[in-house]
Parts: sequence; structure tokens; C-alpha cells
Amino acid sequence: MDAGAARQEWREALGLLILRLGLAWFLFVWAVNKILAPGQYVKIWGYFHGIEIGAGAPYIMGGAQIAVCLAMAAGFWRPLSYGLGFAMHAVTVAVIFPSLIDPFAIENGFPTNRNSAIAVAALASFAALWLLRHRDRWSLDAWRARRK
Repeated sequence: MDAGAARQEWREALGLLILRLGLAWFLFVWAVNKILAPGQYVKIWGYFHGIEIGAGAPYIMGGAQIAVCLAMAAGFWRPLSYGLGFAMHAVTVAVIFPSLIDPFAIENGFPTNRNSAIAVAALASFAALWLLRHRDRWSLDAWRARRK
């Protein structure tokens, strides 16, 4: 491999590592909050989804999401963990969809829906990570494949 190709491969690996760790952290914060403030998530599910969940459900959801986040961060089971990260965030985007239709709404002089655009950018990032997973050379999966 020539030096130019090696530099390109290194840049791709670094870019995907940064993307993977950033997205895993993004979901991890929300997952841990389910454990730290479970009552908030019981109320959110009732309000947004119209579903009453038990007091223990946020702990189960948060624990499962933390496991996905750790697998994503490590690049372990890439097709599954990256896909689950995308799916978890896609649920959030689906729930806030009405705010995406009116991103420039202003209430009491404040733009109320502008932060929803962040959710779309994050969802696009999850899609890019999943589509480029085979190029994620600094992942646990890639390391294990090189050892075989």
C-alpha cells in the first residue's frame, strides 16, 4: 500500500472512530438518564406514546440501551449495534416528527422547534455510521477479524 492510500485509510478509520464514539456517547447520556430519573421516563411514555409503563421499565430500557451504547463504542457486532443505535434514535425522531414539520415556530418570542433539527442530523449520522461499518477498521470487530 502506498503512503497516500495508507493516509486515506488512517483518516477514514479516525473519522469513523470519532463518529462512533460521539454517537455512542449521545445515546449513552439518554440511556443513563433513564436510570437516574426513571419517573421522568414513565411520564414521557404516557404523554408522547400514550402508553403507561411500569416503574421498572425505564431501568430495563436504560440497561439495554447502555449495553447497545457500549457495543457501539467498542465497534462490537457492528451491523447489529450500529443498527440498534439508529433504530433507538429513529423512535425519538418519529415521536418529535410534528416539530420537524414546523422548525421555525416561535412561541413567546422563542424558537421552540429549532433543537429538533439536531435530531435529524444525529439520525443522518447514525445512518452514515451503519452504511460505512465495513470501513470501520479501528473497531473491535475489525481487530478480531485481523487476529483470525
